Order: sequence, then structure tokens, then C-alpha cells
Amino acid sequence: MINKMVKRIVILVGVILSSLNVNAQDNFGADEQKCKENLSMFREYYKQNNFADAYNPWMWTFKNCPESSQNIYKNGPKIIKEKIKTDKGNQAAYIDTLMMVFDQRIKYFKEEGYVLGLKGFELVEIDKARSQEALGYLQQSLDLEGNNASVQAVYGYMRAMINLEQSGNKTKADVLEAYALVSGIIDFNITNKSKAAEDFIKYSEIIEELFTPYANCDDLIGLFSQKFDPTTDDVNWLKKVTKLLSDKKCTDSDLFFKASSRLYELEPTASSADKMSKMSIAKGKTSDAIKFAKESINLEEDVDTKAKYYLALADAYRSSGSYSLARSAVYSALELKSEWGEAYINLGNIYVAGAKGCGSDFENQTVYWIAVDAFKQALSDPETKDRASKSINTYSKYFPTKETCFFNGITANSKHTVGCWINKTTTARTSD
Repeated sequence: MINKMVKRIVILVGVILSSLNVNAQDNFGADEQKCKENLSMFREYYKQNNFADAYNPWMWTFKNCPESSQNIYKNGPKIIKEKIKTDKGNQAAYIDTLMMVFDQRIKYFKEEGYVLGLKGFELVEIDKARSQEALGYLQQSLDLEGNNASVQAVYGYMRAMINLEQSGNKTKADVLEAYALVSGIIDFNITNKSKAAEDFIKYSEIIEELFTPYANCDDLIGLFSQKFDPTTDDVNWLKKVTKLLSDKKCTDSDLFFKASSRLYELEPTASSADKMSKMSIAKGKTSDAIKFAKESINLEEDVDTKAKYYLALADAYRSSGSYSLARSAVYSALELKSEWGEAYINLGNIYVAGAKGCGSDFENQTVYWIAVDAFKQALSDPETKDRASKSINTYSKYFPTKETCFFNGITANSKHTVGCWINKTTTARTSD
């Protein structure tokens, strides 16, 4: 009995091992040894950036043992692109081969959405005339991947759409819709600190440059006003429109007011409350702006986003003339996000706005010392360095003159406390 059982186990193990061996042979094709040799050969050339010599062994593996390694498909595009660059007479054929690489990768290693994004990206980069075809692959990729789409798919989609608009095959409205779509994916990845967040930050700047010719408020408002339905329940569409209008500083438009109000009715989130705050400022309703800004802060959990909402609260207080409260809101933002240049720019602007309510002309002029101090703190942030420098140059001209300081008992470079609601000590400086 035991001997029979042992015999069955031995036979079963033999069958399994035989099956594994057959699968291994299938992966490496009819000539396993030659497949491994060519894989090794093209990989060595590839590592040396010798794509020309890598081509023949790579092509052998691509044709004869396509399931043997993903490196055939990960390394293949660079190898073929070298051929596209150097063999001008056969460019079209090599581009078709490149497309086959992505098709075969999907066939043997799946990841259809991701690979279609790479396929479309490479095609739009190499052959502008095939942008319509590339857009089809990229659209499929974004549909399949959503917010998980690759940065290549996102950039390629925008690039293809603009190419087609420039050739008369797409409209400006199509470009605006495309931008709204890709900017949502970009923001998701940056906000959620995905693995590709740094790449999305880099490519977002490139996409912004591409989009600049289309980014005026008249076009945005014209497009989305036609599509706006005040009874819509499409929260995603409302989010897309209000974000785009907010990003492009079109918040004083009637469309932004209506879309933000509807979004807030349907989904009173931190984001929609923030948009209501911006809208209220644009309408001159500062008390409403303050109320909505506070609500956005209370609803938000992400630290960086909450810091942004504190600056929105500061804007609302500044618009109402409550400069001390505006400053307190900026300080709250800095507690969450220290050394943030945007906060210091905001702080400087609060001092500038409140400069004229602090007594005599001389006392008003001394407030600009404090404002420039704030702008100087924004110099260390690369994102605000240029704006800070311009503000420093602008408002340093408002410093009191040497003569004015002399008549008020102040000498240059001495310590002076600016009173009023500011109550800060700084170094006296002159404009001459």
C-alpha cells in the first residue's frame, strides 16, 4: 500500500518537473541555448549604449523566443530608435517594428493600459504625422489606467491633441478638454505623492508651456459656459471646470460663480468650500469668503493643502481690511509648511495693503521695511524667488528718504520698531 503511494508520488513529481521543463523550453523557443546566448549578447551591448550592435541579437530574440524575457520589450525601443535615427531610408519600416514591440509586449506580458501609453508616447514623439493614431492608443491608456496613467501617456496625450489642433484636425475646445483631463491626473499624482510624482512635476511644467497659447479666460469661459447646466449632477465635470478656472485665475467670471455654487451644493468638501471662498472674494463678499475659507480648513486633512487654505483665509481677511487677522492666518500656514515662499509673499502683500493706515506719512513709509523683510524670506524658495526679487525692488522705492529719517530722529541701519497693528522691530533703510 505504502509502496504504491510512493510510486504515485514519484510519478506525479516527474510529470510536474516534465511540465515545468516544457514550459521553460516554450519560453526560450525551439533553441534554448541560442536564445540565451542572444539575450546575453544584446543585453551586454545595451548596457554599453552600443545599440547598433545590439540590434541583430535583439531581433533574433524578438522573433524566435519572444516570451523569454521582458528585457526584449523594455530595451527594444531604444535599440530600434537608434535604427530610426541612422537608417533614414527605412525609417517607416522601423517605426512599424517599434509599434510591433509594444503589441507583442502586451500579448506576452499584459499591462495593456500602461504599454499602450508607452506606444502612443513613442509614436507621437517620432512621427508627428501619425498623431491621430497615437491619440487613439493614448486615449485607451488613459481610459484603462485613470489616475494611475503613466506620465508618458499623460504628456503624449496632450502633445498629440495639440499637434492635431495645429493641423486643423482638432478644435481649441478639444485641447481645453484634454488639458482639464490630464491636469486632474497630474494633480492626483503630485498630491498623493505617487512613485512618479517627481516626473509629474517636471512634465507638468512642459505641459503648461504647451497649453499657454490656449489658456486665456475668454476661451475657457466660452467653452464651458456652453456646456454648463445649472441643474447638473456631474460632480466630476464641475470639479474639472472649477479647478481649471481657478488655476488660470478666471475666478471673477459668472461661470466660476455658478459652477462653484453648484459643486458646493452637491459636495461640500474642503476643495469646493475653497472655491466658494475665492468666488466670494471676487464678488466682494468678504464675510462669506472668510466663512468658506474657515470651512475649507476645518474639512481638509492634508497638511500642505490645509496650508494653502490658510493663505486663502489670509486673502479674505486682507480683502476685508482685517490685516492683523490676515497675518495670523499666514502664520498658521507657516506652522504647517515652514520656509514656504508663497506664505512670505502673501505676508509682504498684507503689510503693503495695510501700510497706509498706520499714522503719519513717515510711519506709513516705515511699514515697507517690514514688507520687504517678508519678501526677502521668500527668496530662499525657488518657486517664489523671482517674484520676491521684483517685490523687493518695487517696494524698496517706498522707503523714507535720508532727509525724512533725519527729521524723524532715525538714522540708517539703526533698529526701529514699527508700531500700529504691526508691532515689529526691523532695520531702518532709506530709498536714496
